Amino acid sequence: MIRKATIKDAEAIQFLINEYAKKGLMLPRSLNSIYESIRDFFVYEEDGKILGVCALTVVWDNLAEVRSLAVHPERVRQGIGSALVESCLKDAEVLGINRIFTLTYQIEFFKKLGFEQIDKNALPQKIWRDCINCVKFPNCDETAMEIRTGGDE
Repeated sequence: MIRKATIKDAEAIQFLINEYAKKGLMLPRSLNSIYESIRDFFVYEEDGKILGVCALTVVWDNLAEVRSLAVHPERVRQGIGSALVESCLKDAEVLGINRIFTLTYQIEFFKKLGFEQIDKNALPQKIWRDCINCVKFPNCDETAMEIRTGGDE
């Protein structure tokens, strides 16, 4: 079941994200940053256990980011990640946002969902909001990808 995250999910969200961060596949997240952005998160829950997480963060007018996508390693390639991203895209639609991007190492996964590669320079709001404080800045090795939905493409 996919649902919006609640405060009680924060530690499970952090655990999943930081398991991927240990492998260099994501940036780590502090518990404080999870609490601050808990409303952005969707979780996939089965039998009371969080097995997947993903967030949609509003960045600017008509621009949002899909971020912090993590699925329990034993449940990868079972549709959980795709379903979580789809939940984020539906949330963006409800908010009236039709330009959604991600920074990722998982290019093929996002291509299958309709995202296309773009130049990071097309995202100045993201760069000045988050990237400027990242340990990888200015040598980010993630790929920027974007999907446009709805009418104002």
